Amino acid sequence: MKTALLFLLSCCALPAFGAERPNVLVILCDDIGAHELSLYGHSEHRTPVLDELGRTGIWFTTGYSTPICHPTRFELMTGQYGHHNGVYHFPGRPGGPTADAGADDIASHLTFGKIFQQAGYATAHAGKWQLSGKHPTLIRECGFDEYCMWAYKHNLPDGVEHTGAWEGKPGTKTARYWHPSIVKNGEYVDTNEDSYGPDMFSDFILDFIARSEDDPFFVYYPMALTHGPFFTTPDTTKRLEDRFKQDRKNWQANVEYTDKIVGKLMTGLEQLGKRENTLVIFVGDNGTGGDGKAQTTEKGARVPFIVNGPGLVKPVGESRELVDLSDIVPTICEVAGITLPKDQIIDGVSFAPYLRGETAPLREWIYAYLGTQRVVRTKRWLLENNSMTRFGQLYDCGSSRNGDGYKDVTKSNDPDAITARKLMEQILADKPVPVVKTNDKKKKAKAK
Repeated sequence: MKTALLFLLSCCALPAFGAERPNVLVILCDDIGAHELSLYGHSEHRTPVLDELGRTGIWFTTGYSTPICHPTRFELMTGQYGHHNGVYHFPGRPGGPTADAGADDIASHLTFGKIFQQAGYATAHAGKWQLSGKHPTLIRECGFDEYCMWAYKHNLPDGVEHTGAWEGKPGTKTARYWHPSIVKNGEYVDTNEDSYGPDMFSDFILDFIARSEDDPFFVYYPMALTHGPFFTTPDTTKRLEDRFKQDRKNWQANVEYTDKIVGKLMTGLEQLGKRENTLVIFVGDNGTGGDGKAQTTEKGARVPFIVNGPGLVKPVGESRELVDLSDIVPTICEVAGITLPKDQIIDGVSFAPYLRGETAPLREWIYAYLGTQRVVRTKRWLLENNSMTRFGQLYDCGSSRNGDGYKDVTKSNDPDAITARKLMEQILADKPVPVVKTNDKKKKAKAK
């Protein structure tokens, strides 16, 4: 996105939610479907902090990301779907862009970091980046004043070698959890066997907020949790060797430590006197790994979607309105009183009216995509696995929002189902996805 667009922003934000400019904290949890939180119905996972944030703010029963993290991060940061930002998948995968070039260069887009930085906010990123960029402008070129990131080998400063732990064989992927690979503001951080990445990221965030006393802040925190490998957490480690034993049994502990980290941030905001005027948004980047992720289904796209802020959000609790991650950019900008450039396409719809307690519906549908396929949801109807050449599966969801009782009506001649098919086609008419030709000979050889 051309730099000139930034000067079209309103740098003197006039907050719609109060005289003092609100702070914004966007938390993107990795690989967690909505059904993993007790608020959304899980019977074993204990997530009291997130449950309370939902009950005292708003928790949307039906919020969509894309089914995998790479296009999700672009959608979240730009407010655009793939047919506008050009990113449908990971580079090198069906429908994906060329790595670190063109559309896949996140710095070429107008990101929410640039928007808030230009509006006078102190901005920071913490956690998982997994996007383009090189030192010395890495992450900062997307509008973040400071950052503390989990660094892959190619993210390390020139001449620096990782001296900590690895995920798998030494020299392959750097660790994100115990004895992690961390780069802060361009400098490699020495860690030890007791260092735990998620705690380091949250410590950095609270330190940054404390140092931003004179300016409103915007913090983007794409968490390392809950993505595998599934190691023990500081609360469940009994022996040193436990920390690097991949075990799916640690999944619950990882979900619950995610909740603890969010609680740590909320307590820190309270102690710093920032809690009342901080808009907190907690969402997932895709469905749970091994249980929805990478599938163009509702289970692949439906994620926890919680919004809280004592002085900014009416305590509505459960909301059955429809939202997706493209809505976050226009929402946080409206709350902050920031005017988006008139010539910048934004696919999302601001749900700021919900935060004020208004009840008029804002969206009739939400949308997700991955590579060559799409998902569309209305309050009643769900279309999964749709492509440019195949309609996919149509479900009548009735009033259900969690997958229970959905009825496959793909081949139904019922008038309502026929009308729903036409509606889905109408919604998708201006939202193309790539068409990738397959090599039938290779497919047949593989089948043998």
